[in-house]
Amino acid sequence: MKSADSRRRPILCNYYVTYRCNAACGFCDIWQQPSPLIREADVARNLDDLRRLGVRIIDFTGGEPLLHPQMDRLLAMAKERGFLTTLTTNGLLYPKRAERLRGLVDLLHFSIDSPVPEEHDASRGVRCFDKLMESIEVALALGERPDLLFTVTDANAHRLEEVYETISRPNGLILIVNPLFAYNGLGGGLTDEVMAQARAFAKRPYVYLNPAFLTLRARGGNDPADPDCRAVTTSVVISPFDELVLPCYHAGLEKLPIEGRLYDLWHSDRVAWHREMEGRHAACAGCAINCYFEPSMALTPTSGYFWESLPSKVRYVWTKFVVQRLSQKLGPKAARLPDLGDYPTPQAVSGDGVAGDGAAEDLIALPVLKAAPRGELP
Repeated sequence: MKSADSRRRPILCNYYVTYRCNAACGFCDIWQQPSPLIREADVARNLDDLRRLGVRIIDFTGGEPLLHPQMDRLLAMAKERGFLTTLTTNGLLYPKRAERLRGLVDLLHFSIDSPVPEEHDASRGVRCFDKLMESIEVALALGERPDLLFTVTDANAHRLEEVYETISRPNGLILIVNPLFAYNGLGGGLTDEVMAQARAFAKRPYVYLNPAFLTLRARGGNDPADPDCRAVTTSVVISPFDELVLPCYHAGLEKLPIEGRLYDLWHSDRVAWHREMEGRHAACAGCAINCYFEPSMALTPTSGYFWESLPSKVRYVWTKFVVQRLSQKLGPKAARLPDLGDYPTPQAVSGDGVAGDGAAEDLIALPVLKAAPRGELP
């Protein structure tokens, strides 16, 4: 029973550089997993196959992707093959890596949870607000225009206005409002009041929020009986272990070793089964995970979510690829950032997990949790 969706080419690859992280966010558990760093030879082969599959966007993610000491080389490999590249970072390592990354990331995102240093640091589990501000300053000085990625929760929604007025708008940076989602007992939902606040806030210039995310949540998330998820159809998920993760990272029901055969693996009966089952597993009930519903909504014009999300996407593309590109032609700009005031002077920490100029391989020691059972497969 193959649908028209099963014949589509995936557009996005979520390429997990590592599950390691130099932060410990309370709404995320990825940093608790053991993980290697992806190998350049594997990446080269997989990028070639991803190109053959029709993928257009490579999202190098993690964990903290800048923990990979060759991240600039991996990005360059993707750019050489014509991919659009995206990368999200907490900013701890960006100032050290910025010059090498310059011009290699099409959509660069800096995570921010609050304009109040202590609140942001508490959310991230480590001191990093000062490095985030330094990252913005360095990026603008290099002619980059990073987006600010704000994961909105019931607890920090009241900080949206201040982030916008003191950091985003003065610097001409897009503020992406990313609604919190629930998975594996982490995260959670949003109250109707906060969703209404976010929806109204998104009408401002230099703000991006896919309003269909909120509609999906209001309707209870994905319904396995009538699924809206197209995670397998639209997205290829690759783990740091060089595995194809199905149907998505967060469900992780099956992991297939790639071993240099990603193209053939993608066209296998096993992946076809996952494609037909996307959104129909018991684990998919109530899901509203943004990183899979963004491409799902974008590539399903028969869905009302497609039309609801379209205006916000058009605004984002216009601001990012027209307004900001014209701004970049004017050259580097000085950042306009809030005064940190009484924020204590930091100890010299590299962001790699060691004081001073430690190597990227030296990581913060974090607890390792055993993976919970993900369910049964036929």
